Amino acid sequence: MAKIGVQAMMLKESFAEVGAFETLRKVSAIGYNAVEVSQIPMTPENVDELERARTELGMDIAALSVAVEGRKGFPVESLAENFDKIVDDAKRLDSTLLRIGMLPFPAMKSLEAVVDFAKTANGYAERLQEHGISLYYHNHHVEFAKFDGKYMLDVIADNSPAMGMEIDVHWVQRGGLDPVRTLQKYAGKTAMVHLKDYRIGQMPESSFALLEQGDFAGFMAEFKNVVQFAEVGEGNLDFPSIVPAAVEAGAQYLLVEQDELYGRTVWDALQTSHDNLVAMGHGDLF
Repeated sequence: MAKIGVQAMMLKESFAEVGAFETLRKVSAIGYNAVEVSQIPMTPENVDELERARTELGMDIAALSVAVEGRKGFPVESLAENFDKIVDDAKRLDSTLLRIGMLPFPAMKSLEAVVDFAKTANGYAERLQEHGISLYYHNHHVEFAKFDGKYMLDVIADNSPAMGMEIDVHWVQRGGLDPVRTLQKYAGKTAMVHLKDYRIGQMPESSFALLEQGDFAGFMAEFKNVVQFAEVGEGNLDFPSIVPAAVEAGAQYLLVEQDELYGRTVWDALQTSHDNLVAMGHGDLF
């Protein structure tokens, strides 16, 4: 059965302030019992506390994040440089899933660059399978750009048959596609799904002041920024359809994530998403 958990990118400030164990104790108190590790340095201290959370809190370490090659400014280990450590950490934390959060920026520039990335990732996916570990790719909206009429995400999938998908429903919507149909398309290849809503916010009062001042460009910038991330159930996505579609697609983990909080605390946001998902009838997935 699929399990609803949390994407730890939301928790990186708490990890830095109070550590992995105390952060995940608070996550557990809300009702989440799985976490996907992302943007969290895999230091010996953090790995120790993740293991402690697993044994003492029953926290399922759903997946770990990796890159194909090292990326400056991102606290993520690369398969090229840290393969053995990544495998050791995954086995220690009883996690059989790894995920690539985004393709390298230079790989976005051409079809050939995308294909090279996908084939390189596929080679690592095949190596990881020898250790009982599977590799997955997480989409944003950029993967729905087309090369010769074909979505970048399909180019990646076609050139990395050993690598699965982690479908982010917000970014699918932002890319102009339907989340349910996309989950159906990748059924059987999708082990993880990111749950975050898609909201159209209200124009801020300051934007109308810009308009009155004749700053039309400033006003239009605010107009474009009304597309927001939102707590699950607080936006426009059809989660009563999305969650069953994710389960039917074979997802093992449905991970709540919100890239921006707009003044709310991460704990309030996670509580709202939890409560809304329970109200939708998905309490059994926690």
